[in-house]
Amino acid sequence: MNHRTEIRFLLNGRNVAVNDVEADATLLDFLRLDRRLTGTKEGCAEGDCGACTVLVGRLQDGQLIYETVNACIRFTASLDGCHVVTIEHLRGENGQLHPIQQAMVDYHGSQCGFCTPGFVMSLYALWMASPEPTEAEVETAIQGNLCRCTGYQPIIAAALAANRYGTPANDFLIKEREAITDRLLALRDGRRVVCGPEDNRAVVPSSVDDLADVLAEYPEATIVAGSTDVGLWVTKFMRPIGPAVFIAHLEELKSITVCENALRIGAGVTYTEAQQSLCEEFPHLEAYWDRIAGRQVRNMGTIGGNIANGSPIGDTPPVLIALAAEITLRKGNVSRRLPLEDFFIEYGKQDRAPGEFVESISIPRTSPNQLHGAYKISKRRDEDISSVAAGFNVTVENGIITAAFLAFGGMAGTPKRAAAAEAALTGQPWGQAAFIAAAKALEADFQPLSDWRASAEYRITVARNLLQRFFLAHDDQSAEAADLLSA
Repeated sequence: MNHRTEIRFLLNGRNVAVNDVEADATLLDFLRLDRRLTGTKEGCAEGDCGACTVLVGRLQDGQLIYETVNACIRFTASLDGCHVVTIEHLRGENGQLHPIQQAMVDYHGSQCGFCTPGFVMSLYALWMASPEPTEAEVETAIQGNLCRCTGYQPIIAAALAANRYGTPANDFLIKEREAITDRLLALRDGRRVVCGPEDNRAVVPSSVDDLADVLAEYPEATIVAGSTDVGLWVTKFMRPIGPAVFIAHLEELKSITVCENALRIGAGVTYTEAQQSLCEEFPHLEAYWDRIAGRQVRNMGTIGGNIANGSPIGDTPPVLIALAAEITLRKGNVSRRLPLEDFFIEYGKQDRAPGEFVESISIPRTSPNQLHGAYKISKRRDEDISSVAAGFNVTVENGIITAAFLAFGGMAGTPKRAAAAEAALTGQPWGQAAFIAAAKALEADFQPLSDWRASAEYRITVARNLLQRFFLAHDDQSAEAADLLSA
């Protein structure tokens, strides 16, 4: 195939073409070391503190979308055809500070200033989308930004006041949107990109069919979608990932289809992109979804990637297993489907052959008799890894529990259903007695490990408490909590 050997994108106002981009080269290093754009800071190097926040604009279905991302774990090779906007590019009218920057000054939103550029970029993205946000919207927008000195109240006050300093209609990025769209379209040539040395090669396929061909050539390649997990392999563990195949740009993997009996989500759909459709069909996921990392990670991370990496503490597998989700895997021109729960074999091992990739996720639509719950327990409320995650789906017909799907993460080497607890519920009348029996049965389902996130005793206690919480949330007869802990 006639392929290209350079990554091409826009950086602020300029076209950039970079040769020999290696698979593990990060956007943060490119900005700071190569282009000396040092306003983007290096803090945690794991997408947690938000000091490295920049905007990345990309075309999807002909529309130019700007989102906040963590430059520390975003790989340069993934930027082909994108527009990267850093803090240095922000400006107001007539050479003044940008409205977000001026609001931060006037409301004393910065002290040492290290975190400030990241906060400004997060609030800039919010201001463009919602110029007069609620306080809750501001708090969600800065979930992925850590401030250690100013405190969040003056930053929130600045965000709420920003529209007094200028409106998005007069913003340079809004005014230039049509021109930037044309420039990004001009970068598209429909060709595969292959660059970097052989042992650290970066490959950007031109289509899903081309992805299948690439994986036939590089069956052991690392597949990189959002890089919210793979990025840490590089920054924290110095783990080689080449050759790596970058797929976040493939629109064929970004479809969301509401079918008669199921919701079908492409494996490349990000958490942010999936949220509206998922939560319209499954309202119980609304609060849970905002607990998945921070805004920057949700903008980058994909549901397919969260599944394919096979982590026992991934946020989406427990709730999707509880909803009886299936996945489609593809190798070459051959596809196969299997229940999501069967994909996870044991810790570090999934039912995915070399050269095979997750193509889509299918979730059966809900019925009126189903009761749902989704819960995440972590040390921090926002932007933290689960100690225990759970998804519950219980069908009740004429007062009898006819089916139960109880899935947990963090309780075993894989996301796993609680078969014994499910059996204790199935066929029983809805009530405390059934849930007391199910809570007791959890000890037969799980023997969790102790680690720095939680002890084994804590995890089993939490799992039983979550069953109690689910029961109380859906039971209108019980005035007091069922004593599931002493069962």
